[in-house]
Amino acid sequence: MKILVTGGCGFIGSNFIRYILQKRETIEIVNLDLLTYAGNINNVIDVANDPRYTFVRGDISDKMLVNKILKAHKVDAIINFAAESHVDRSILDVTEFYHTNIGGVLNLLEIAVKQGINKFIQISTDEVYGSLDDEFADEKFVLNPSSPYAASKASADQFVMAYHHTFGLPINIMRSSNNYGPYQFPEKLMPILITNGIQNLPLPIYGKGRNVRNWLYVIDFCEALFNVLEKGNNGEIYNVAPYNEFNNNEIAHFICREMELSEDLIQYVPDRLGHDLRYGVNADKISSQLGWKPKVGFAAGLKKTIRWYQGNESWWRPLLKNATLDNRILSD
Repeated sequence: MKILVTGGCGFIGSNFIRYILQKRETIEIVNLDLLTYAGNINNVIDVANDPRYTFVRGDISDKMLVNKILKAHKVDAIINFAAESHVDRSILDVTEFYHTNIGGVLNLLEIAVKQGINKFIQISTDEVYGSLDDEFADEKFVLNPSSPYAASKASADQFVMAYHHTFGLPINIMRSSNNYGPYQFPEKLMPILITNGIQNLPLPIYGKGRNVRNWLYVIDFCEALFNVLEKGNNGEIYNVAPYNEFNNNEIAHFICREMELSEDLIQYVPDRLGHDLRYGVNADKISSQLGWKPKVGFAAGLKKTIRWYQGNESWWRPLLKNATLDNRILSD
């Protein structure tokens, strides 16, 4: 199988490329990535010389380029990770989120239909369901995005479903809870707390730290995606999540204990505008249909993640200059 992976130099995309090349010898990957601030060619440096791997720098909105790639490499499937993904940045300027998360997806869909692609997988997010009290959203739950970022992802999901129903494009959509693990850009909660801890800097937490997320180790998500690629039922949406619900205070305290940091480093900063309190998804469908279950427990995953950042300062230190926005520390 020949797969176009878009956004493969990002956090989850690079982990998936590494995972699938190890999993299947017959897989060939073309990685299309624009290398924006969060896309890092060093994320895939260890597979750069694999004859089954090709990197192309470019924009998913570039119609000529995408067409050229699909024809030249005889691509069978597209997995779209490419996205602007940070909520804070979407609040300050939604332009790039519209361009990539909606316009770019539409471009991929149009070309996929014309080229007769056998599988199109859209990587979405649990944020499209909006902030929930104590319920868990299943795949039929009404979309209720709160942030410009979540709205752009929900819009893309709707277009993906429309292209399936109207043109018969074989698709799947995956809506995952918060991923964490190696190679995550240091503007998100886990890596900013860990890298600040390594530097003995304050650990920034939004508001009162009560915001709840469900934490999924990235390799578990890669395995879920691999299952959907090979066995996913055409036209289905799959939620992907364990049941590791923790609020941001708990995450900060876990990291302090594991890294033997003083909890006095925890610092509360002004909250994000419209900050969703809790996301929660029901992942029973992917478990019952495809047999997927997470394998990495939260404590083990957190330890792996901390050790990786401790052992890879040369990777994350050069990125710190791009991990702030208007002199504000980003997180979550």
